[in-house]
Order: sequence, then structure tokens, then C-alpha cells
Amino acid sequence: MPKSISIRDLDRADLPSVHAILDGTGLFPSDMLEPMVEPFLSKQAPHHWLVACSEGRVVGFAYAELERMTDGTFNLLAIAVDPGVQGAGIGTTLVAGLMSHLRQQGGRIVIVETSSLDEYADTRSFYTGQLFTQEARIRDFYAAGEHKLVFWKQL
Repeated sequence: MPKSISIRDLDRADLPSVHAILDGTGLFPSDMLEPMVEPFLSKQAPHHWLVACSEGRVVGFAYAELERMTDGTFNLLAIAVDPGVQGAGIGTTLVAGLMSHLRQQGGRIVIVETSSLDEYADTRSFYTGQLFTQEARIRDFYAAGEHKLVFWKQL
């Protein structure tokens, strides 16, 4: 179990750890990471990538973007914790750190999307535990019978 968790901006040296977290969780293919994170690392896009660290090791990450054509609406596009330390409060600490960070960036609300499939029940439970409210259901979005669920939280 992690003793203490700190939250900071991701840097290039963190990429191998984030790759390992992606490979361990299957959130998305880790070969997609570099193209996603490069605009943030090169300061060419106002993306927000944060990492959770414990005892000098990256144990989680979160990625959010400002929604186009909105005033302070952010989309939490990815959040993951090393499977070996899941359940230790790292995800909760990451969300709290991200919310604080986005508030400082003028954020008003955060949305996050997930699937309606049973295999995502724990994900949905995590979001409601972080005081996100299910705000929308778009039927058959990902595939026939797999709906997109949108959760909302005011900052």
C-alpha cells in the first residue's frame, strides 16, 4: 500500500511507467500514448496530464482536455491506476488533484464518459463515488446495445 501520494504534471521521463499502467489495465493500447501526450509535452495544446506518485514511482495518471466551444467545461478522457495498487485511494487522490488543477485553469465542470456494459460497472461506481452524476445516456453509441453514459461534476 502506498504511504503517501503526490500529484504533479506528467513529464517525458514518466512515459515508461504510464505505458506499463496502460498495459496492465488495458484502458487503451499503450502505443497510442505518445501521439496523445506529445501536444502536452511540447506545450502545443492545453491538455492536462497529471501523474500520481508514491515513493518515487508513478502509480497512476489522468488526462483531461477543455471541451471546444465551452466556457470551462473539461472532459476527463482517461484515468488509470497501476493494478498492483488499485483500491488504495490513488484514483480518489488523482481525481481530487485533477479537480483542483482544473479549477485553477478556470474550469466550471468536468464530464467523463464510459460504457453501459456490465464490465464497466466498477468504473461507473468509481465515478459516482467521486460525486459525479450520470447526466446522459446515448443509446447504441459504441455498438448495438452498448450505450455511452456521460457523468457530470461541478468544480
